[in-house]
This record gives sequence, structure tokens and C-alpha cells, in this order.
Amino acid sequence: MTEFHSVRRLPPYVFEQVNRVKAAARKNGADIIDLGMGNPDLPTPDHINAKLIEAVTKPRTNRYSTSKGIPGLRRAQAAYYGRRFGVKLDPETQVVATLGSKEGFANMAQAITAPGDVVIVPNPSYPIHAFGFLMAGGVVRSVPGTPNEGFFRSLEKAVTHSIPKPIAVVVCYPSNPTAEVADLEFYKDVVRFAKQHDIFVLSDLAYSEIYFDGVPPPSILQVPGAFDVAVEFTSLSKTFSMPGWRMGFAVGNERLLAALARVKSYLDYGAYTPIQVAASAALNGPEDCIVEMREIYKKRRDAMVDSFGRAGFPVPSPRASMFAWAPIPEKFRPLGSLEFSKLLVEKASVAVAPGIGFGEHGDEYVRIALVENEHRIRQAARSIRRFLETADETLHNVVPLAAAR
Repeated sequence: MTEFHSVRRLPPYVFEQVNRVKAAARKNGADIIDLGMGNPDLPTPDHINAKLIEAVTKPRTNRYSTSKGIPGLRRAQAAYYGRRFGVKLDPETQVVATLGSKEGFANMAQAITAPGDVVIVPNPSYPIHAFGFLMAGGVVRSVPGTPNEGFFRSLEKAVTHSIPKPIAVVVCYPSNPTAEVADLEFYKDVVRFAKQHDIFVLSDLAYSEIYFDGVPPPSILQVPGAFDVAVEFTSLSKTFSMPGWRMGFAVGNERLLAALARVKSYLDYGAYTPIQVAASAALNGPEDCIVEMREIYKKRRDAMVDSFGRAGFPVPSPRASMFAWAPIPEKFRPLGSLEFSKLLVEKASVAVAPGIGFGEHGDEYVRIALVENEHRIRQAARSIRRFLETADETLHNVVPLAAAR
């Protein structure tokens, strides 16, 4: 039997291959230190949980909600943008609540993409940035993800040589997976380019509150005129350690948000109302919990950079996000990121995300998530060190290793 059309457009999910290896190792009793999935391990702050419990007990909160978000939640998100970025949002027309930023991105793709439409996406990038459009029948052109002059040269080529002309460009800073950061000058150039070529900008700002150098990542909507071309996606998953709650937002250009809201109105009734009420409390509440989480991630980052470096696996220190984007040790690069990731699970009991899962230009890297405490991170480093020190003997039958020495 042939596969369904939409399924044929999706390659095998790379991360599932690593998950199978993890499951097999755990079945055999291995204690896997899982640094693969960006799944926050910190608890949701107490005041948010308390508001959820309170809302659950109230009458009628078990009924259908509204797909674009209850008014109080949209007002809370608008207030957050005002405090954090100095950006004024109309909660009625410029804010849509989503079931996490991933769902918002996918449904935006459904809303604006016609078969054959071209969208420009960084490579490597978070998978939904490309596959949301592929599932909607679009075509993806890749550009490098580093926010520098090379990005704009590639962007110019992509627009010049694409038929039909691209409808949108995706940006994501702090980047998942590479942890790259962008400044306001970069966004000014992106907005200028988008207006010049009459294309939209879809900005993923899910990691806006996880930064380590004292410089908060900006929003593209801080740029004058950005509302003419841009929509930005944010999430409470990392900011408030609420990943399973599935609460995010799309804000910005009214035309794009109206299209998203219309599509969503056919597909869902929004998040469970008590979750939306609790999310409102998160956005309106004290921010000391955000500062505390940021400091925890910074300590984990420092522990990882230090211990992995001493283990013989140097990791560049990320300035933001909850990830590090680490080059595979040179002798293992011929294996590719998927096979190297499998080896780490099998031989070191450490799981990371293979870079190939974020695009072919990520295949010399792995993504390491800061989702274990400092003790476990250092334990992972010790296991990796033992693996690297004995690899020549224990993996003598792996041909690419011998060729790489």
C-alpha cells in the first residue's frame, strides 16, 4: 500500500530512532541521563498551580472555551509585551492564544500556504518551522541560521531565484537548536527586507526569558513598522516551566492573526479554561520565579561547559536558550549525528538530540538540553569521558573511526 500524500512528505522522525535506543537501554537496566528533549524538569511555580486548582473548582469552567483565548488571557499577554518589550498590542486583534507555539506555527502555515508556495526557513531549525509548511503543501528554501551578513546574502538569493516568490521567512532567536541570538539591528534589517520584497516574517521567540549575558533578547515587534509584516510566537513552556500545559501565543500583524484565528475556529475550542486562567496568573504574577529559573539554567550551562570540556567533548557556551549546540568530536564526525547519538546512549548512557533532526546542515552537531541538575550533568560528562578514552579499543570494528584517526 502506498503512503498517504501528506505522510510521504515527512521523513522518518529522527528523534524516534534515538528514543528506541533509549528504551532498549532502560529495559536492560541502564540509568540514562537524558539531555535530548527540551522538556523542562523544573516545577511549575506554586502560584500558577494554585490558580489552576482554584479555577477547576468553579462552575462552568469545564465547558468549551474559545479558540483564540479568553479575553483575560489575551489582555495578560498584551500587558506582558508592554512591560517586557515596550510593545503595545490590541488584545482583541493582535493576540491569539495557541496550544503551545508549535501548534500556532503549524496552524499559521495551514492558514497562509497555498500548494507550491515557497517559505524561507533557516537550516538547521526547529522541525515545525519547515514541516509545518511542507504538510500544508508548501515548498521550503533553506538559508543559514546565523544572524549576520551571510544570512541576508542567502535571503536575497532565495527571493531572487524562487518561483513563485516566497511568501514568508522564518526567524528564531534565541535559536532552537543552535542557541544563536539576534539583536534589534538584525530585526530592523529583516523588517526592511520583508517590506522591500513584500513577504511576511514569522518569528519564534519561545526562549525570550532564558538568557545568560544580562542582555534580554528583543522582539521583532520592537522595530517600527514590524506590525505590517510580522507575527511572533511565544510560549509559557520554558518561561514558567509549563511544557505539558500547552499554552502559547501568536501576536502581531492583524491580517495574519485573523487568518490563524479563523483556521483555529474550525479545529479546536482552545485550551481548557482553567489552564487559560492559570496562564493569565502566570503572566500577571511575580517574576521572581523567572529570575530563579534563569539562574538555575545558567548554573547548569556553566557545569556542562566545564565538565564536558574537561571530558574531551568541548561545548560552546550558549548565551541564551536551554540548549547547547555542540560539534561532534572530530573522530566521530564521519558517523554522522544520528549514529553518534546512538553510541552515546549505548556506551555512555547519555542521550542527546542528533543535529540531523534539525536539518542536513546540522549533521556535524548534537543538541544538548539543560534538563538535568548539575550533579547529573557532571555524571554525564564522566560517562562520556570514559567512552571517549576507550573508544579506539571498544569501537575498533567501526570503520569510519579508523579512517578518521
